[in-house]
Amino acid sequence: MTTLAERGPLISAWAAVSPWGRDATGFRAGLHGARATEAAVDTDRWSVPQPSACLVPDFDIRESLGRKGTRSMDRVTGLAVTALGQLVGGEDRLPGIGPDTGLALGTSTGSAQSIMDFTRDSLVGEKPFFVDPARFPNTVMNCAAGQSAIWHGLKGPNTTIAGGRATGLLALQYALRLQRAERASTVLCGAVEEYSTARAWLDWHSRGGVTGGTPLGEGAAVWLMETAETAREHGRSGLATVEGLEFGFATGPEEIRSVLAGCLRALGERGGLGPDELWAVATSQLPGPEGEAEQAALHEVLGDAQPRTLPCAELIGDTYAASAAFQITTVLAEAERDGSSAGRTALVTSVERDGVVAAGVFRLLGGEER
Repeated sequence: MTTLAERGPLISAWAAVSPWGRDATGFRAGLHGARATEAAVDTDRWSVPQPSACLVPDFDIRESLGRKGTRSMDRVTGLAVTALGQLVGGEDRLPGIGPDTGLALGTSTGSAQSIMDFTRDSLVGEKPFFVDPARFPNTVMNCAAGQSAIWHGLKGPNTTIAGGRATGLLALQYALRLQRAERASTVLCGAVEEYSTARAWLDWHSRGGVTGGTPLGEGAAVWLMETAETAREHGRSGLATVEGLEFGFATGPEEIRSVLAGCLRALGERGGLGPDELWAVATSQLPGPEGEAEQAALHEVLGDAQPRTLPCAELIGDTYAASAAFQITTVLAEAERDGSSAGRTALVTSVERDGVVAAGVFRLLGGEER
């Protein structure tokens, strides 16, 4: 089990491209209205085994980013660049984000679709090397982070993190380490996941061909991480501080409860999980034994505490690598409109079939609806 506790660094802004919409306004409206986004898949476009999914509405890379530089851009990169663009800003760049700003972006494999398409082209082409070289960068895991940095002029540390559903929390941990090591005082941080034919079939086969459960979703959620001093210099008071992060590994569903409970107790030792302090909880909402173990661990440690339960996956689908990032963003968005959150904490938990277990505590600083 690893621990990182760091008081002070702020999350001072956020942006999201989600099944609720292509900007933060859509995310807020969908969350506050508890709007479900599952819809039938267009089978003329997607050849997939599942009949429905939660997709970013009408997302088109060229429409969002223009034609220049997007000919070979894949969907996961387009989602990441779009979300970060909303945070960074265009000509009116958000003050404090400069060339030395770092980027810690979470993903799964990058784009499974790009990897499979490129491999297929090398097999069915007249010769193996008759492939489109412009599409080769899409096959590496750090393509989205690299292209995002180039697109937005970010020359600070650039890192890609992959850790399943907990990826958003792992990326946040890495961002805090960059700040602590004085590699970057300002870091853009978050995670992205795409919907594709390849991902749909990989998910279907990983479940043994069983349909049902949470429909696949997609999107990107990102935040601005900066020191309190940097935020003050640019007139930002901050949305939340990161009080602590805990990570563990369970070798099977039967261990998830004990491992997560251990993470929660470690966080509780630093404070912030008491009945009077804990404002809300955002869980991974996994169906089956993993989700049941997650709930059991929460009940074991929190006891009779009755924090708010914030919805996420049940409304926007299984966003896999972006799951924890969307959970954190859900906390930030809901805290903006709920004055009772000010000064209190929110808990984000993550579990999955592959064994990664994680939890994070955030102290909300309050704020008005933006």
